Amino acid sequence: MKNKFAENIAQLRKEQGLTQKELAEKLGVITRTVSHWETGGQECSLDMLIKIACFFSVTTDELLGIE
Repeated sequence: MKNKFAENIAQLRKEQGLTQKELAEKLGVITRTVSHWETGGQECSLDMLIKIACFFSVTTDELLGIE
């Protein structure tokens, strides 16, 4: 079962029309890392969480699925 972060990052990426490779390049990580985030196989660091939230113009709470 995916976690909310995994679901949300995949949804936000798709809404922006980005591939995993394109998002990885914009965030300075490898494509496999984005894939792992989206499948829930790996968590990101706090610094990266903030970077992702800023990139998508959402709060970290929204990204993590906290209401």
